Amino acid sequence: MSHAPSQPTDLISELLTGMRLHGVQYRRIQTGPTFGLGFSPKPGHAYFHYLAVGTAILRGADGSQHRLSAGDVVLLPRGEEHALLSGDEHPVQCLETIDAAPLGDAVSGIDTCPSTHAVPSAVLFHGCMVFDLGGMQGLSKVMPAVMLADGNGTQFPGLLPMVDAMKREVCSGRIGYAGILSRLADAVAAMIVRDWVERGCDGASGLVMAMRDPRLSLSLLALHRDPGRDWTVEALAAESNISRSVFADRFQTVIGTAPLRYVTELRMQLASQWLTHPSLPIEVVAERLGYASQAAFSRAYKRVIGHSPGATRRGRPLASP
Repeated sequence: MSHAPSQPTDLISELLTGMRLHGVQYRRIQTGPTFGLGFSPKPGHAYFHYLAVGTAILRGADGSQHRLSAGDVVLLPRGEEHALLSGDEHPVQCLETIDAAPLGDAVSGIDTCPSTHAVPSAVLFHGCMVFDLGGMQGLSKVMPAVMLADGNGTQFPGLLPMVDAMKREVCSGRIGYAGILSRLADAVAAMIVRDWVERGCDGASGLVMAMRDPRLSLSLLALHRDPGRDWTVEALAAESNISRSVFADRFQTVIGTAPLRYVTELRMQLASQWLTHPSLPIEVVAERLGYASQAAFSRAYKRVIGHSPGATRRGRPLASP
């Protein structure tokens, strides 16, 4: 069996295709010279901010601060509590308590700029999205609380044209701009996550180390491409062309969990994603993931996720294993 040397990169690409950022709520916000906007914690979601005009301070729940200027993009992948302020001491008002005007499907507008000011001091686009990493869901636990991208910098070479497009849409108010902005926001957020993964996740995740391991990456790639196969440790080791014992030890050391436990958790993470689609029956999800019966699948799902597949189907917030 021969494998191309680019397999680790193939695996990263494979895993990234499972990432989904489902927009739930977007807002176009314009303010006067002083403002304080509070964002409550949203587990299982990500917050997205794009500052088109002006400056702001992002203050995290732990008191950390990040100074933002026009063109900056911020992703908070764990949906933690935070605030956007014009100054350190300005009082904060929860965004949910501020009146918003509908601008389109799932998009609304907030204007706190006083009528005495002809031009807003700050204009930003905000999104709150369901953050679904599919087979990479475990990475969400080790992501930084705040991921900042300078839209005018060189770290993200593909980001500048998208940020420019966002600024034009935010400021123009043309027909359909709200829907276009929400799609651009999804793409920009995905680019930020991809960059973090490609840079090694700041050395924080054993999964990333495994993705770059020339042996383990082969078995992981096969597993992620066919999660419903009747996987055994021997079968996974064969994909990596190493012995069962060497593979099991290496997998446990690098990833931090046993191979078959990883298989089960991957299947349940994928199931959590698939169950959000009402057109996909639970028994079909079970079959795709290699379970002989819906009952066996349901037992495994509840053991890993903490509640039944039906609870997820009914809209209960997803839990990360």
